[in-house]
Amino acid sequence: MQTEGGIRVRTYGDAGPLVLVLHGGPAGIGDARGMALGLADAFRVLEPWQRGSGAEPLTVAQHVADLYKVIRSRCSSEKTALVGHSWGAMLALAYAAVHPDSVGPLVLVGCGTFDAESRIRMKATRDERMTDDLQRQMDRLSEEITDPGEVLVRKYELCERIDHYDPLPSGEPDLELPPFDMRAHTEIWQDMIRLQEEGVYPSAFSLIRTPVIMLHGAYDPHPGQMIYSNLKQYIPQIEYHEWERCGHSPWNEKHIRDDFFSVLRQWLTQQFSIRE
Repeated sequence: MQTEGGIRVRTYGDAGPLVLVLHGGPAGIGDARGMALGLADAFRVLEPWQRGSGAEPLTVAQHVADLYKVIRSRCSSEKTALVGHSWGAMLALAYAAVHPDSVGPLVLVGCGTFDAESRIRMKATRDERMTDDLQRQMDRLSEEITDPGEVLVRKYELCERIDHYDPLPSGEPDLELPPFDMRAHTEIWQDMIRLQEEGVYPSAFSLIRTPVIMLHGAYDPHPGQMIYSNLKQYIPQIEYHEWERCGHSPWNEKHIRDDFFSVLRQWLTQQFSIRE
């Protein structure tokens, strides 16, 4: 683990083009580790841990600035690929809109939403999959646990089968991870919603010229086709690949994990080859 401009960065692999994986959440530190490990045989991979809450409220612009410092410090003149999961995919787009001439190809895995209609669809899908027993378990969490961040983490664990189709068994816990930062999660998401309501996103993405692909699971409550159609109005070069029997984290889905990494590696290799 190294630190760049106050941001902690884990490194994987020692050969090949450079790829940054961006975790979701917001504040879901560590959730991109599985992607980083899966790419390390063919790429040099950096996994930056996004900044936590502090004296000033967090903003999307702050995360973009932090990411710029990491890339400038570690990547020199090399155009780096960004592979973002969920909120991390949204951050990758925000970064590319600010630095369109210095970013490499973008991969959006289980990308988050950029309009109210998509969020309404996502909530409806989750509500349809919610059982009475699961709802009772979730309701009890707030009574049993006082830390709101821990409540959110436990709710995510309980709702695994709502967001994921057939996930692989959990491995050993990542002991390096800090506690979930609920304040960071809330501040960043509120700022992203503000920027959408003010019309900044997704219209700013029209500045992006680099190749972009969405990799999405058909079972993911995030409505992939709706998100893709919305983004394509501003990013005409965007591609879309969807898997059946796949939820929000394709690298952790039993039925398509191998194909996910095959498609991801092939696409990244092709984009880097074109640029050489």
